Amino acid sequence: MTDDGEMTDDGEMTDDGEMTDDGEFTAPSIGLVYDTTGRGDQSFNDAAALGLDRSVEDFGATSTEAVPNEDGSDRAELLQAAADNQDLVFGIGFLFADDINTVANANPDVNFAVVDGVPNDDPAENLAMLLFAEEEGSFLVGAAAALKTESNTIGFIGGVNTELIQKFQAGYEAGAQHINPDIEVVAQYITEPPNFDGFGDPAGARVIAETMYEDGADIVYHAAGGSGTGLFEAAVDADAWAIGVDSDQYLSSPGFEDVMLTSMLKRVDTAVYETIATQAVGEFAGGFQTFNLANEGIGYATSGGYVDDIADQLDGLRDDIISGEIVVPTTP
Repeated sequence: MTDDGEMTDDGEMTDDGEMTDDGEFTAPSIGLVYDTTGRGDQSFNDAAALGLDRSVEDFGATSTEAVPNEDGSDRAELLQAAADNQDLVFGIGFLFADDINTVANANPDVNFAVVDGVPNDDPAENLAMLLFAEEEGSFLVGAAAALKTESNTIGFIGGVNTELIQKFQAGYEAGAQHINPDIEVVAQYITEPPNFDGFGDPAGARVIAETMYEDGADIVYHAAGGSGTGLFEAAVDADAWAIGVDSDQYLSSPGFEDVMLTSMLKRVDTAVYETIATQAVGEFAGGFQTFNLANEGIGYATSGGYVDDIADQLDGLRDDIISGEIVVPTTP
């Protein structure tokens, strides 16, 4: 398979989603259930949507999409509805982990994938767990912040205080302190579990960011999904830098290009797309799959050119992480 998703040599995919040489192939049907903020968050969910959209274009996949209600109580119901009619079903976000495992066990002839999730019980054989080394990319944008700050104070806003989001904070702090051990990193979360509204609360993020900027921070990084818009608004008002997450938010958040120093790229689009590709060629496999700097599932954005002058340093740090010379912590 080529980088653009086309089949070659041992099975060429035709424009209508059928595979020649090794036999006809029917394009897969995909059910994708987003996190509660849904498509349009300019971050995490939109990255998943991009992977889905690419698979429709490249593989002729058909798809359905759904969004849980605000409290997420219908996740299992939506997953089962998708499984009734689809070949491969995704749950986008760690909150799906147990529900998707239950539904996967109940539907052994359907394949399932969950982004960021690991169920408490033994994973079903037909469940792929798509995990990311968020701390590695966060290390790089933390280093970028330390190299660019003029106040020697930077900030971090987490959506919800969970182990997953703490990985972003841990990497960011470690990267900044690797450049400057004396730098001050101010961190705050929008909500605490079991309140997960912090991923969809731009107003809350804006209040936190405004305080950070007023108190001297000149760069703030968020890992808060759709709440990031509030940070960007505060950055514009403060004439300060922001750092995006998941997607390249210089491109996905129009109107904020002038304050978007960089973004930590968590390639959920790649994970979704590549998982659909395995379904398309009949090679889906359950189990753990990790996306990191080494396989380009994690990275940092260069759009806008604001980090061009430090790109060599960041790329050197990336290579040191890949080689193991730098070991990035996963807890703050």
